[in-house]
Amino acid sequence: MNRLTSAPMSKNEWAKMLSGERYDATHPDFIKKLEYTREKIWLFNSLKPSQTEERKGILKEILGTYHDDMHINQPFRCDYGENIHVGHHFFANFNLTILDEAEVRFGNHVFIGPNVSIYTACHPLEQEERDKGVEWAEPVTIGDSVWIGGNAVILPGVTIGSNVVIGAGSVVTHDVPDNVVVAGNPAKIIKTL
Repeated sequence: MNRLTSAPMSKNEWAKMLSGERYDATHPDFIKKLEYTREKIWLFNSLKPSQTEERKGILKEILGTYHDDMHINQPFRCDYGENIHVGHHFFANFNLTILDEAEVRFGNHVFIGPNVSIYTACHPLEQEERDKGVEWAEPVTIGDSVWIGGNAVILPGVTIGSNVVIGAGSVVTHDVPDNVVVAGNPAKIIKTL
């Protein structure tokens, strides 16, 4: 469902983006949709910390799946919002950035440290294609009971299993199995849980 009714989207380009095909990221409908979400995010980030219900209301308007036991510290940034799906008992510290051109799915009991970035947007290596605004997107999936340390980066197409710890400052470039600790750049398994 498109929650952003004030910003209609070309179904063809939107469907291409969500299916992982190359699409025109400069299409005017994308720009309108990004502006709409950024206005909402600006409002969210401008509210007083004590305005809990107002902040939750804004998140309910933009996120694809939201639960009342979720907490996101300000500031928060995302592109579209509606491609973000969050399980129960979700906590994100300051400066969470999610580029949600593809779906980003979080399980239950996910805890995210400060300055974490999660990317789904991909850009061509070919300069001519990049210059035209061509992109594609790959989804990110994060399982249950995952702790992501501060300043970690999750790259497009990554699936992180359940009961996982991502060390602070890690760059996660490949899938992570269940029950492990990973750290480093690129992140590698350093311990089994």
